[in-house]
Amino acid sequence: MSAPLAASNARVKDARTLSRRSVRTERRLFLADGPKAVEGALTVAGCVVEVFATPAAAEQHTDLLRRAERVTLVDDRALASLSDAVTPAGVVAVCRHLDAPLEHVVRAAARLLVICADVRDPGNAGTVIRTADAAGADGVVLAGQSVDAYNPKTVRATVGSLFHLPLARTPDPAEAVRAAQARGLRVLAADGSGETVLHDADLSGPTAWLFGNEAWGLPAELAALADERVAIPIHGRAESLNLSTAAAVCLYASARAQRSPA
Repeated sequence: MSAPLAASNARVKDARTLSRRSVRTERRLFLADGPKAVEGALTVAGCVVEVFATPAAAEQHTDLLRRAERVTLVDDRALASLSDAVTPAGVVAVCRHLDAPLEHVVRAAARLLVICADVRDPGNAGTVIRTADAAGADGVVLAGQSVDAYNPKTVRATVGSLFHLPLARTPDPAEAVRAAQARGLRVLAADGSGETVLHDADLSGPTAWLFGNEAWGLPAELAALADERVAIPIHGRAESLNLSTAAAVCLYASARAQRSPA
């Protein structure tokens, strides 16, 4: 067996360039860091190009790596150069982009969708994708100036959910809203000043939830495009909820309503 590749190896250095968004966008490749992310990537046919693993991780995750077509051993320093985790788990995969055209994600058959408008924080975006997956959503749209879905922190925050449900990206949040409405979904804007309280909203039909930026929420003109603006009631003294927490509350309210007996 050949010696593990070092950080100076050309293939390792080439993979390391995927830490830059411009390179990821141009090559339509990204890094999935950690066994959970790699496991998720391996469930998608043709997604994984190559898996890098340290000898110790390869021994620990034998069953997982057996499913990969190409596994390359690297030393600890090389693996650390591919990971942005404080304590790398020893396994990183080079993967192909997964996003689909907007019309393939925002489709008439969808019952529950998520539209994120200008969500900038990688952890929040990843957690929203993970929550959407857990709530049984049919897809997620990252719109406007939202963070790159393939940012390493975003990928890690999804804990594999990035590979479980359809994802689209569009520079225009209004386009996503109109596309959802054209396909029969009611668009509900999560808005602290909304005219409808979540408990009173009709969530039983096909719904697309629209979430805004962590700091300033939804622009008024975008919220106005929604069919209804919905507020989560605050019963205590907190000023507001974190974006990912608000998304969880809204999505699970929809999931419950859609699964309740008529």
